[in-house]
Amino acid sequence: MNVDPPYLFATSAAGSPLTFYAEDCRTGLVRRLPAAGVDVVVTSPPYNLGVRYRSYDDRRPREEYLAWVGEVTGAVAHVLAPSGSFFLNLGGPPRDPWWPWDVAREVARTFVLQNVIHWVKSIVIDREAAGRSAGLGRDLAVGHYKPIGSARYLHGAHEYLFHFTRRGDVPLDRLAIGVPYQDASNVRRWRRAPSPLRCRGNTWFLPYPTIRERARDRPHPATFPPELPERCLRLHGLGRVRLAVDPFLGIGSSAIAAARLGVPFVGFEIEPEYLAVARERLSAAGLLETAVGTG
Repeated sequence: MNVDPPYLFATSAAGSPLTFYAEDCRTGLVRRLPAAGVDVVVTSPPYNLGVRYRSYDDRRPREEYLAWVGEVTGAVAHVLAPSGSFFLNLGGPPRDPWWPWDVAREVARTFVLQNVIHWVKSIVIDREAAGRSAGLGRDLAVGHYKPIGSARYLHGAHEYLFHFTRRGDVPLDRLAIGVPYQDASNVRRWRRAPSPLRCRGNTWFLPYPTIRERARDRPHPATFPPELPERCLRLHGLGRVRLAVDPFLGIGSSAIAAARLGVPFVGFEIEPEYLAVARERLSAAGLLETAVGTG
């Protein structure tokens, strides 16, 4: 079988291989990767909300889009290991709050939904509710959101991160992204607590960094911060990640996360322009040791 070379093959500063393919993931996953050879898939596909991508049509009929999701899911199922994790980031429009769940139900035809994580981008913490120990001098509003000019809907300040597995029984390294107990006495109170950390839970506050110029700082119309896939990889358990994959690489946030952690990584992206930005971001962050390829 004739297989074109990758867009980029690189070694991260941590010594792990990073490979990018300018290819549709539906075919690329199957022909490029071994069956059951991937331990973590973390990705955010187009949401079908009419976002202006360079070539991808993000406004398809509902049934056509869901059928496309089914094809992507089938390709992921071919490469995901029996004890692997599939983290799927989805959002939706205020007028159609069921949309992320409709997509999740399509994926659930193949996988089991093991966890639902809420990615919070912006939050208001009331001084009184936070309590004295928080030391707030006033109510605190942090993070960024996309304003909605409507009298009917609230601003969207969160998205979903669906954690799928094959059987719903994958053990997780919950304390790898744990947080300290707010009250140290809780550690003694919980006899089973082996650590000063507790499980973070299923609500993750991760704001976007402030940008000054969108075309320069965030050239992709829809992306997540590298800290999101980094938490996913840590949660699955770094010692059990032989290979991580992002079928919709975009400008490379998941590749940055993998490079930081020294995890072998493969990404697929149909837009060569985004792949070029992904390579530039890795290089600018000092995460590339060597690189060869067409980008």
